[in-house]
Amino acid sequence: MKTVPAEQLQDHVGEDLGYSDWFALDQDRINAFADATLDHQYIHVDPDKAKDTPFGTTIAHGYLTVSLLPYLQSTMPGFITPEGAKMGMNYGFDKLRFMAPVKVNQRIRAHGKLQEATEKKPGQWLLKFEYTIEIEGEDKPALVAEWLLMYQL
Repeated sequence: MKTVPAEQLQDHVGEDLGYSDWFALDQDRINAFADATLDHQYIHVDPDKAKDTPFGTTIAHGYLTVSLLPYLQSTMPGFITPEGAKMGMNYGFDKLRFMAPVKVNQRIRAHGKLQEATEKKPGQWLLKFEYTIEIEGEDKPALVAEWLLMYQL
């Protein structure tokens, strides 16, 4: 992660942030997410029933994949934050599309780019990041997102 003086954030718009580390989604993590969210649909938690689906196995919840964005971005070599930020907060998404399921034990990684940097008021910066979460060995990504983070300096 690199910090950039707020007045230079605009200079980094369009910049490639690189790739995160690979991360495996195992059944224990999928089950824990199901428990946390009360979403125990068999396609996620029942390997025997999931064998009979077009996927042939269990798949991660789409929202589990999204929830890993903070971790994945933290492992990107070019991830940018404003210098002197006291905190950053999730501000939502302008776009979120689930493109392909992540099967149990597949590895994912994120690729990112800074799309926009807007000073909302003095000391408050809204950054929009474009992320693609790739699935190892697959042509289609798990998801694409435009994620908004608000930073307080």
